[in-house]
Amino acid sequence: MTRSNIVLIGMAGAGKSTVGQTLAEQLGYDFLDTDQLIESQREQTLQTILDETGYLGLRDAEEHSLLSIKAKHTVIATGGSAVYSVKAMHHLKRTAYVVYLEVSLGTVIDRIGDYSQRGLAKPAEQTLASVFEERCALYQQYADFSLAANDLSPAQAAQAIASKLGI
Repeated sequence: MTRSNIVLIGMAGAGKSTVGQTLAEQLGYDFLDTDQLIESQREQTLQTILDETGYLGLRDAEEHSLLSIKAKHTVIATGGSAVYSVKAMHHLKRTAYVVYLEVSLGTVIDRIGDYSQRGLAKPAEQTLASVFEERCALYQQYADFSLAANDLSPAQAAQAIASKLGI
């Protein structure tokens, strides 16, 4: 199967949804935000799922939603915790180039501010800095390439991705 999709991974606040929409428009692709997919499939917000089932329940819901994706010519913006599911990431990589939108912890904090109601799938006692460190290694593991996106506008990031992929 050919890889006709582009999957964006990275921390909350990295710009996956914004860059993804811009990239999809530039390429004439469809756009899918997996956080919205989870919420529509579950008919609950991410925060409600987190509150009712805990972070592992949210990760299970995310894995289920990711495994249900059967798209072509689509830019897919994943939730920050997508990389915890080996099965889901392998499923996505079969049909997509995976791009890690790399931003600093400071940028994440600046962009998301108070993350307590953000539906962040992490243990209650784990700090944002610890989550950041843990996930960065996973993002690098699954990415076909990384894009340093701290200082790029969504349009600049989208153009850089398209150029790197030769699209």
